[in-house]
Amino acid sequence: MDDYRKAEGLEPKVYLLMDFAAALTLDPHFGGEPAIVALREAGWSDEAILEAIEIIGFFNYYNRMVDALGVEPEPEWGGDEPAE
Repeated sequence: MDDYRKAEGLEPKVYLLMDFAAALTLDPHFGGEPAIVALREAGWSDEAILEAIEIIGFFNYYNRMVDALGVEPEPEWGGDEPAE
């Protein structure tokens, strides 16, 4: 699925976490205490929030590094087909 907002059947707290991940990806300064409080109030533990932030950060780092190096995806990875 390309857009989590179109996914059906996810718990509201999962959508909130995905919104948090998207916002943090677009703005590394996003978040802070209000965002953490909202995640806690939705039922996420501090451990789960920390793990999510670590994973979000790692994937952002990795994607930026791969993009900067010009790495092209392998066909078996799926996604868009290369232009001919």
